[in-house]
Amino acid sequence: MQLLEGIGVNKYFGGVTALSNVSFHVDEGEIVGLIGPNGAGKTTLFNVIFGTYLPNSGLIKFKGEKITGLKPHQICRKGIARTFQITKTFAKMSVLENAMVGALFGRDSKDDLKSAREEAMRLIEFSKLTEKANMLVESLTSADARRLELARGLAAKPEVLLLDEVMAGLNPSEVNQAMELIKKIRDDMGVTVFMVEHIMKSVMGISDRVIVLANGQQIAEGTPKEVSEDPRVVEAYLGSEET
Repeated sequence: MQLLEGIGVNKYFGGVTALSNVSFHVDEGEIVGLIGPNGAGKTTLFNVIFGTYLPNSGLIKFKGEKITGLKPHQICRKGIARTFQITKTFAKMSVLENAMVGALFGRDSKDDLKSAREEAMRLIEFSKLTEKANMLVESLTSADARRLELARGLAAKPEVLLLDEVMAGLNPSEVNQAMELIKKIRDDMGVTVFMVEHIMKSVMGISDRVIVLANGQQIAEGTPKEVSEDPRVVEAYLGSEET
C-alpha cells in the first residue's frame, strides 16, 4: 500500500529551480533512502511534504488523500512526523518535556499531561535516553539530541517518519547504533521511514529502496545495489563523496 506519494512536484525560489517534476512513492513498511549531493533538493522535498513549503505545482498525497496546502501541524496530526537536519529541540526544557510535545500534538494526541508523560517516557526508553529524561536538552551530546528528536517524532504516533540526516555528526559507533534504532522503528513499531542521509554505509545498509536527486531532479530509483551501480548516480554523487 502506498502511504506517501508525490506527483510532479515543482518548487522554485525566485529563478532557482529546487525541485523539477519530482514524483515518488513510499510504501507501507518500507525504509526508503533519499540521497543526492548538497543542493539536490532533498530537504526541500521534505519541507514540501511536511507543509513548510507550498509547491509551485504538483501534489503530495498521504494514504490517497491530497495534503498539499495543509499546515505542518495538520499534517502531523494526520500521521507524518519529521526530524530536522539541524536539531530543533527546546533547549531550556528537559528531555522528557521535549518528548511530551510530540505526545500532546501528534496524531493520537493526549488530552492530559499524565498520559502524555507516560507515552513520552516510553519513547525515551525506546531511544535509550532513560537516564537523561530529566536533563536539560542544552546539556545533551549531539548523538543524544538526535535520539531525542527521534523520540519526540515517535511520540507523535506517526505512520510515516521523515528523517533528515539523523546521523550527521555521529561517530562510527553512534552511526551503527542509529542504524539499529531505525530498523527497530520499522520492525518493532511498524513505522514507515523516509530518510535523507549522506552516510552511504547507513542508507545503503538499511534501505529497502533508494531514490536519488540531483539538481532538483530524480535521476535514479531502485534497490541499494541497483542505485550504487547506476552510472548516473556514480557521476552525480557517489563518485565524488566519501563512503
